[in-house]
Amino acid sequence: MELSHILLLALVQALAEFLPISSSGHLGLVGFLFGWAYQGVTFDLALHFGTLMAVLVYYRRDLTAIATAMLTRDRSEQGRAQHRLGIGLALGIMPAVIVGLAMGEETANALRLPALIAVNLIVFGIVLGIADRTGSQTRSVMDVSIKEALLIGAAQALALIPGTSRSGITMSAGLFLGLNRHEAARYSFLMGVPVTAAACAHGALELYKSGETFAWADFAIGAGVSAVAGIACIHFLLHFLRRLGLMPFVWYRIALGVVVLGLVYLR
Repeated sequence: MELSHILLLALVQALAEFLPISSSGHLGLVGFLFGWAYQGVTFDLALHFGTLMAVLVYYRRDLTAIATAMLTRDRSEQGRAQHRLGIGLALGIMPAVIVGLAMGEETANALRLPALIAVNLIVFGIVLGIADRTGSQTRSVMDVSIKEALLIGAAQALALIPGTSRSGITMSAGLFLGLNRHEAARYSFLMGVPVTAAACAHGALELYKSGETFAWADFAIGAGVSAVAGIACIHFLLHFLRRLGLMPFVWYRIALGVVVLGLVYLR
């Protein structure tokens, strides 16, 4: 791959993975607008690995506390809350795994249609806006029950359809359940760890089965750029939410969806 392609796709992945605007949708639209072919399994793996590293680094204290509580079976109130949080995050991956296996790779690729991406950007952008305006925003991630974790996980499964946005739909679910904006984003990113790790494992398996040549340089640059940019995006979003909320992203999604539908019609 050309270096300019690698850098652009890695930056788009980092921005759209953590901002509630859909990474799969934006990557598909980049190919649509520039006429680029699919970047290949190796680079897909690099992008997911990079954003996984971003979350592991940014939320290392949260993840360490959760792992410690689950391994030591801390019976304090804080320990029980951390243990419940860990169980919820682990179980939350199940809906996405079930739906992903049922869909298969062929169906997933068939859904990368610009018109479908545009519609989902608009529809789930509106859902995000409603959640932001109507949620009570009084709870934290420590208040999320196992049942609520499964509900957020079920919402996460919708992100397998490009244009939905994994962070956007899980933040919407969290807001509907009463989490404040900061905590909804925090829960979304923490829930992204097991599902992104699963995506990396799946990508590695697909790479092995395909026999595709492993491009080490492309992988290293793509993963590195998406990781560094991802950390910056998480930090930016959390501060942005405190000041301006989610409505700018809602309007962006709607505007982009309308533009893409117009381009599809003209073509």
